Amino acid sequence: MQENFDVIVIGGGPGGYVCAIRSAQLGFKTACIESRKTLGGTCLNVGCIPSKSLLHLSEIYHKAQTEFNNLGIETSNAKLNLSKIMINKNKSVLTLTKGVEYLFKKNKIVYLRGKGSIVSPNTVSVVDETKKNLNYQTKNIVISTGSIPASLPGITIDEKVIVSSTGALSFDKVPKDLIVIGGGYIGLELGSVWKRLGSNVTVIEFLDHIIPGMDSDVSNEFLKILKKQGINFRLNSKVTTVSTSENKAIVNLKNNESNKQESIHVSNVLVAVGRKSNTEGLNLVKMDIKKDTQGRIQVNKKFQTKYKNIYAIGDVIAGPMLAHKAEDEGIAVAEIIAGQAGHVNYETIPSVVYTSPEVAAVGKTEEQLKKEKIKYKVGKFPFLANSRAKVNNATEGFVKIIADEKTDKVLGAHIIGQHAGTMIAEMVLAMEFGASAEDIARTCHAHPTHTEAIKEAALAVDKRPIHY
Repeated sequence: MQENFDVIVIGGGPGGYVCAIRSAQLGFKTACIESRKTLGGTCLNVGCIPSKSLLHLSEIYHKAQTEFNNLGIETSNAKLNLSKIMINKNKSVLTLTKGVEYLFKKNKIVYLRGKGSIVSPNTVSVVDETKKNLNYQTKNIVISTGSIPASLPGITIDEKVIVSSTGALSFDKVPKDLIVIGGGYIGLELGSVWKRLGSNVTVIEFLDHIIPGMDSDVSNEFLKILKKQGINFRLNSKVTTVSTSENKAIVNLKNNESNKQESIHVSNVLVAVGRKSNTEGLNLVKMDIKKDTQGRIQVNKKFQTKYKNIYAIGDVIAGPMLAHKAEDEGIAVAEIIAGQAGHVNYETIPSVVYTSPEVAAVGKTEEQLKKEKIKYKVGKFPFLANSRAKVNNATEGFVKIIADEKTDKVLGAHIIGQHAGTMIAEMVLAMEFGASAEDIARTCHAHPTHTEAIKEAALAVDKRPIHY
């Protein structure tokens, strides 16, 4: 006799496993289906976590090569051992994926290994590694199957010469030359890793600026910093073809304005043009579960599809493809199933680029506010005037706070600098509670810390910074 469940979650990534844990906490008999051999989804296995490991280790190596001697730390014999770096990265991934398994056991969640699909509003099919097919009955289904790397027409990703983000996390040697197609988060993070480890990196971006969607002040400053670090850029350029010959790649591109064509021969190409929802094999067409023009599952404000007991969260629905957004949606859905008021505030979802320096943002950009015809005021404070940044020899970047012109309510915050990804949490919390710039300006910040730059930027909104 097959087991019956209250909730079955399809997908064990950040959205799925968090939804399963919260469902179990609320007293539901819960199962989670995962087709990978380990839990954690793209984020833990081939995304956020391994990339942050490589970013951290490559930054230490780069500093040892270029900065430590000047600071009185003699490291003239520092050598790169790429295999050890990869072992360290893999160890971090294993520890965290095993941690999720432990949480499943702790919360008595049934872990179903295999590929899940929806047979009916109350039946889920699971095909395991042996091709054995089992059906499970459930009162509620949550789709959380995440996303997969997108590509461009005519480009074949072989994960050796032409790679996606997955392949770029596992090179067995440092590429001599690396072309990165796409100037977004993923391309810039992984491009930074391999540049620091010794590769000659060129980023090709279709638009005339990097990190699309970020505030233009941040984007422009970030571009200057990355160029200074030695990364090459071809902006406003379209890749027309990518081919391989004798374990090399040939990238053909043309400038969007001049139509000037160029051909670049490199050892490797990273295709980082974004991600797309992973909804194949779920049986959505037969179930008549609708998708939008971008292939994302259509849901209402309660994350419900056309069936009131079938929900979708994370990268398979609209919104930023971020692990923390999926997690919040997972918790919200579990609470909605329990009859509670599960809710996600999409105005306060932070985004971070984990390069060096980091870039972080929450809320509106100046460009968005101009488009929406909302009157605003801006306060900026450079890390060059922050004492902690000075003693750390990391003075690049600034904090920028945007507030409503009349009410002083904070509408957005944008940071480029060391620890920006951690610092943005203060601004997220402030906005979640509807804080004004004055509220932040009158909050005592410890000295000397990087976060003093946030207080100073808030003071600058009213044109009264102290240290600049």
